[in-house]
Amino acid sequence: MKNREIAHLFESLANILEIQGANQFRVNAYRRVARALEELTVDVAGLVESGEITEISGIGKGTAAAISEFLETGTIEGYEEAKAKIPKGLLELLAISGLGPKTVGRVWRELNIRSLKELKRRLHSEKLLALPGMGEKKIERIQAGIRAYESGAGRMLLGTAISLAEMVKAEMQKVPGVTEVSVAGSMRRWKETIGDVDVLVTGGSPEAAIDAFTSMPGVKEVLASGSTKASVRIEEAFQVDVRVVSKSEWGAALMYFTGSKEHNVRLRALARERGLRLNEYGLFKGDGKLSSRTERAVYRKLGMAWVPPELREDRGEVEASLEGRLPRLVEMEDIRGDLHMHSVWSDGGSTIEEVARAAKARGYEYIVVSDHSRSLRIANGLSIEKLEQQAEEIDDVNRRVRGIKVLKGTEADILSDGSVDYPDEVLERLDVVVASIHSGFQQPSDRITGRIITAMKNPHVDIIGHPTGRVIGRREAYGVDMERVMEAAAETGTALEINCHDERIDLNDVHARQAAEMGVKLSLGTDSHDVSQMWEIVIGVHTARRGWLGPESLLNTLTLEALLSVFS
Repeated sequence: MKNREIAHLFESLANILEIQGANQFRVNAYRRVARALEELTVDVAGLVESGEITEISGIGKGTAAAISEFLETGTIEGYEEAKAKIPKGLLELLAISGLGPKTVGRVWRELNIRSLKELKRRLHSEKLLALPGMGEKKIERIQAGIRAYESGAGRMLLGTAISLAEMVKAEMQKVPGVTEVSVAGSMRRWKETIGDVDVLVTGGSPEAAIDAFTSMPGVKEVLASGSTKASVRIEEAFQVDVRVVSKSEWGAALMYFTGSKEHNVRLRALARERGLRLNEYGLFKGDGKLSSRTERAVYRKLGMAWVPPELREDRGEVEASLEGRLPRLVEMEDIRGDLHMHSVWSDGGSTIEEVARAAKARGYEYIVVSDHSRSLRIANGLSIEKLEQQAEEIDDVNRRVRGIKVLKGTEADILSDGSVDYPDEVLERLDVVVASIHSGFQQPSDRITGRIITAMKNPHVDIIGHPTGRVIGRREAYGVDMERVMEAAAETGTALEINCHDERIDLNDVHARQAAEMGVKLSLGTDSHDVSQMWEIVIGVHTARRGWLGPESLLNTLTLEALLSVFS
């Protein structure tokens, strides 16, 4: 579906207009269109074709025509015209936490700052500090945002990479004669950010496959095109590479182009120790090819068990494979529910019934509705009275929607002193309490760490949500001592969350593995604010797999009865 791509374009258009100082009503109208498209659970192309697109709240005839234009041409003329009126470097500034469109517009119009390079050079200038809304603390937040942005520069979030990969795979599978298509590289290993999306293809004519790839809808630029490999740029920023390999070499090529550099170096060294030679074309002994058709066959000839792609990082997987110690990793089929979700009661876009029915359709046994607590007013946090009203609605939904259990929960703020946002007599009436930090990110490490540990000592707190607080590419993790937090989690029996949202992935794979080794239970929560985001549970599952986790390490694999006994 093109929903997300078109939503991104309308959000970008709103940002550009706000940078230019356009009428705020017009800016907000485009943002509403973006939000409506993000929340759609059906293909926008079908709604345009049927004429039902204008029945979607926020989408009028003009924006419907623009959506139709994009579906036909791959762009919107009004967007291209608006973008041409501002310096190209301003769009990069929008990716930095602490710099909204209004601020970007102000520094451009008043100080002629047109790029990240210029902003960094003048970050502490008196003229910048003198701008309304600026100050030393604001500058410090922008500096932190720049560091976070530059650490992930040139890389895309997993959600974006997945969308691109699925689109390319679908196009390649249409090519006559193509028999196999697979994502490779860091995408197949499910790294938290992706540089280029790599896709391998076999079967049919290489020329036909390359031609189909370079002429795909959405291709903005062909970077390179040869007889068996091509690279294109999609949406101006994202690079995708396709390589066509022979059927007889498929396994060796997939293995070579999937593994990290470090993993592949270890495999080649292992081959040499056995008097063999390993490369992208196969495993050889002298001039004779021993194996190349499948990955499993190549690993077997090396004396190894097949290594799941997520583990191919040279973190002990080679030794574990040789010694028969590879773990049984968690799979999507093991997941019985989502333990962190939001609804329209706070800042979500779906009703509890919509969330319940979507969860039932996914085959879940249970979900936790954990809307924000009263202190987080910016997210429409629930007062105690509203929390009680929500509980009544959850009871009603559970009566009407059979086959799925909606558990009563909250994402309660961890306040500045480590206390939890609701009193104990309110928390004890809930099935699941997720406690998270949403403020005071700049506090010293001891203070942040102490807040989390204090919250975990509350017997009603079941899960610590997004424990490090990072937002990938926008905000660095706050200065939390994760080892102390893990020790306290093991002691108190509190679970730590792997937040599945592609902007968070928090805990990450390294912390998740460390926590599990320390005996800490982990939970997966999509933190979804709309049913269209529930799919991101797959990101959490693969992050858990990268952390060597089996189903026994995740609360989401428990039956409803077992889960409630853990939280009782």
